[in-house]
Amino acid sequence: MRTTFKEEDNDYVMYFEGRLDTTVAAKVEKEMQPLSDCSGHDIVLDCSKLEYISSSGLRLFLGVLKKAKALGSHVYIKGLSEDIRSVFKMTGFISLFEYR
Repeated sequence: MRTTFKEEDNDYVMYFEGRLDTTVAAKVEKEMQPLSDCSGHDIVLDCSKLEYISSSGLRLFLGVLKKAKALGSHVYIKGLSEDIRSVFKMTGFISLFEYR
């Protein structure tokens, strides 16, 4: 699993590549730390190259959403594959996020 953080057009963008599962969740959580201080910025979670997401990965996304909402920011999901989208639908996460 590889993540990349960038600031683009006043948004904080996190790119995910590979499998976001329990074995890498703690490492990814640390890499997502810059998203915690998003005041004045919206967040884009780019899942274009995300191959798999486990419940641990979903928990990380939910944590980002809760922190961002508390600061008045929006969280957008971008590039969901059909497989990942079906996981979001089955878990009810599809209605929690905004999409680009």
